[in-house]
Amino acid sequence: MTKSYEVVVIGGGPGGYVAALHAAEVGKKVALIEADFLGGTCLNRGCIPSKTLLKHAEVIESIEKAQAWGIETGNLSFSIEKMKKRKDDVIQRLRQGIAYLLNQGKIDLYEGFGTVEEEKVIKIETKEKEDRIQAERIIIATGSTPVVPPIEGLASVDFDTSDTIFDIQEIPKSVVIIGGGVIGVEFACIFASLKAEVTVIEAAERIIPSEDVDASKLLNKLLKKKGIRFYTSTKVTKVQQQSAQKVVTCIDAKGKELSLETEALIVSVGRKPNLTAIQNVAIEKEGPFIRVNEKMETSIPSIYAVGDVVGGFQLAHVASAEGIVAANNAAGFNDKIDYKVVPRCIYTLPEVASVGMTEEEAEKQGLAVRVERFDHAGNGKALTLGETDGFVKIVYEEKYGEIIGVTMVGSHVTEMVSEASAFVYLEGTVEEVSKMIHPHPTVTESFYEAALNSVTSMKKKGALV
Repeated sequence: MTKSYEVVVIGGGPGGYVAALHAAEVGKKVALIEADFLGGTCLNRGCIPSKTLLKHAEVIESIEKAQAWGIETGNLSFSIEKMKKRKDDVIQRLRQGIAYLLNQGKIDLYEGFGTVEEEKVIKIETKEKEDRIQAERIIIATGSTPVVPPIEGLASVDFDTSDTIFDIQEIPKSVVIIGGGVIGVEFACIFASLKAEVTVIEAAERIIPSEDVDASKLLNKLLKKKGIRFYTSTKVTKVQQQSAQKVVTCIDAKGKELSLETEALIVSVGRKPNLTAIQNVAIEKEGPFIRVNEKMETSIPSIYAVGDVVGGFQLAHVASAEGIVAANNAAGFNDKIDYKVVPRCIYTLPEVASVGMTEEEAEKQGLAVRVERFDHAGNGKALTLGETDGFVKIVYEEKYGEIIGVTMVGSHVTEMVSEASAFVYLEGTVEEVSKMIHPHPTVTESFYEAALNSVTSMKKKGALV
């Protein structure tokens, strides 16, 4: 007899397991199907392992910086084996935490590949057997896989993606990274700290092209100081294997051909949705992604989709928010996703964090806005930390001072951006930020100082009385 569930979630990443837990919390009988490891890409091959290694990179840089402060150490050495072990320990601990929560929520976990069939029957395949379960509601949260671009010769050489790079056995002497987006620049920081020669090739005219121009320019400048080379407005045309080296051929903005030799090659040009779970049902697409409405419902009633399969931000925290909305609607409640406030974080050294519109986006929309920037060089806590590189930039509406966007560059700004997010979410103004007492000394005072300067500027122009 086929086992039945009120809600079945396919995919155990941050969108899927959060959806399953929430559906169980509101009283539904829930099953979760996962083909690989709990936690999905974020926990096993993305956010968590990369941030663990970036912490190692930060410690290495801190030790080197400390020498200028009179703190002497012996010759610095590091072990990739021990670093990987710590990374694996963190992953395993978090996996166990998710499994514990699923057990506490009395959620049935099926390990295998889930495929939706007619009448909301789900086939679950493993190497040993094939099962089927019945669902009243289904949530698709099967994530994404790295895009491998059609570059001549790429298929005939060994290369890594963000899914495989954490399996390396030794630190390469040189690394070429194709792609200067969020993932590419994070990997650049990791390998630069491990003393590899790092080169980043980006087709757009600047790195992290979706973020604020000033943030992109400053990050480029600071990462160059770490020895990272950047080729922007540059397209890779061919890859070849020559002995132990790979030769990457590319064309720059002026049409000049460049040839770069490297020991390791990382391809990081984006991710595509994993649609294997819906290959047997006719669900409408939007480009390569599953089309959903604001309830996260697909074109088939009672089937929902969340996370990377629906496109958009392709961020773990967005997938979790979508998962909660989908679970609420699958459980019979009425909920809608709100993308107005989505913080974006880049865990380079220094970090980049933003929320809302950039200055460029606001101008393209024809909005009447002002911008205020405060550099961390004027922040007392940043000076004591020796971390003065960076700034806080506030984009605010000209008439009333409502904050519509914030960009931050600097150490630990990913921990600071939530304050800015709260003001954007609550339609707060720079005047309200300026009246909120901030603790001293803290780096978050840079946000306060930028707001205070904005208010002073508005008063001079007569916008505030």
